[in-house]
Amino acid sequence: MKHAFQEEELVDVMEAVETTDLMDLVVFNDDFNTFDHVINTLIRVCKHTNEQAEQCTIIIHYKGKCPVKSGSFEFLKPLREAICEAGIDARIL
Repeated sequence: MKHAFQEEELVDVMEAVETTDLMDLVVFNDDFNTFDHVINTLIRVCKHTNEQAEQCTIIIHYKGKCPVKSGSFEFLKPLREAICEAGIDARIL
């Protein structure tokens, strides 16, 4: 008669958790700015392609808001200021 032995080995697993301070620059819809103005502002300030800016503007119009850029607060702050100076509501969230 053969005895079967089962050996268990406990292994500690360390999970690396990386914290990032990524935030979103979100542009909100309003009843004042034209599609062209928002598109041109996103191209100028956020360096979007024409297609990117158009898609974001459509999302802003239909959904009420759209994240247009991600990054650190320090990176997004001047972009937000430039968008707001153009008369468009933008917030870093």
